Amino acid sequence: MSEWRSVNLGSVATIRRGISYSAATLQENEEDGRPYINMKSFLKDGGYNKNGLKFFSGTFTKTDVATERSLLLANTDVTPGGDIVGVPAFLPPHLQSKQVLFSHHVTRLSLSEAVHPKFMYYLLCTGKSRSGMHKYARGTTVLMLDMEGIKNISIDYSDDAATQRRIVAILTSIDTAIEKTEALIAKYQQIKAGLMHDLFTRGVLPNGQLRPPRAQAPELYQETAIGWIPSVWQYELLDSLALRGSGHTPNKDHPEYWNGGIKWVSLADSSKLDQLYISDTELEISHAGILNSSAVLHPAGIVVLSRDAGVGKSAITTEPMAVSQHFMCWKCDQRMDSHFLYYWMQFNKRAFENIAMGSTILTIGLPYFKRLKIACPANLAEQQPIAGKLKAADARLFAMQHDLEKLKKQKLGLMQDLLTGKVDVTIKRKAV
Repeated sequence: MSEWRSVNLGSVATIRRGISYSAATLQENEEDGRPYINMKSFLKDGGYNKNGLKFFSGTFTKTDVATERSLLLANTDVTPGGDIVGVPAFLPPHLQSKQVLFSHHVTRLSLSEAVHPKFMYYLLCTGKSRSGMHKYARGTTVLMLDMEGIKNISIDYSDDAATQRRIVAILTSIDTAIEKTEALIAKYQQIKAGLMHDLFTRGVLPNGQLRPPRAQAPELYQETAIGWIPSVWQYELLDSLALRGSGHTPNKDHPEYWNGGIKWVSLADSSKLDQLYISDTELEISHAGILNSSAVLHPAGIVVLSRDAGVGKSAITTEPMAVSQHFMCWKCDQRMDSHFLYYWMQFNKRAFENIAMGSTILTIGLPYFKRLKIACPANLAEQQPIAGKLKAADARLFAMQHDLEKLKKQKLGLMQDLLTGKVDVTIKRKAV
């Protein structure tokens, strides 16, 4: 059985900052320089961000190059919450074979033979190590690591190389599963976006199939102020198809207006929008609060749209709720399907974002919604199949997101067990 040791980071790694760049030496294309790891090359929870890679065309020495036994840390952080200071990145195999350089905002840990580089990577992703890094981060707007200070961060590791390799293999396998699931989600999001475009520009026939494109059947389309739409669709004011309402905010100085058991959609719920349904809210109000603000307790099934922070985000309520002044809402009836309207708003989210105005906080003024027009089928018989296809796509995406969250929780549990020695790792050793 392996023994676990507790040492300071400085006893198993030497530390070196990278080289500075100038506008002339920082390139976008691989053919113009060598791979150059910078602040944008780190993911929030640790890991290499391929989208942040730049290329360096300046001079360097052999000592400036990251090796196979190198681990890179973000030593500078300009994010509001200090999300990346001290997070590690382990270079992927296709970069390890190249001369990889790193900026002065990045620190290279050159590890001793006592610790497997990727084992150290996983150690530095744990909450204990992240807390240690924050302890030695200095600054207000810009955080910078104290290079001498981080040498004192305590790390625990198995003194058995085979145990380290086995732990690395287990955690790498779940990382691979996470990466594959994330790639699948990204691919299916693109598929959904393409499907949404087709459905909102071509619609569906009674047999559920898309209409032929206009190039093949021009007689099936009409030209409008927003472009070509199916000839049997209508282009008219949304107010003529659904009952619009705006939100209100009760006086927060009156505690009796709050926590009254009535769910109230506010800016605090922005992260819950764009997930089709909203069933829970951060705040609740009372009947007195509704009456005081001349608000309305809307029935279940209304479509809400944020017109302030998180402009263009939308959702459908699952139970009676009131909404804050930062939202618009629509009650649909026989002429408009609520799910169709929700997906139409998703499809037009960029347009809502572009119309928003303001300096500190972007907002859409109330008059805009009075003249908001929608292109849609003239009856529910076509609206509902369109919404149904998109609901099915969302159901698949939600299932994949659920699988991803399970994998991430499983990884956290494994890291807690394996990187503390709490659970022994069985190693098959050859008989002598």
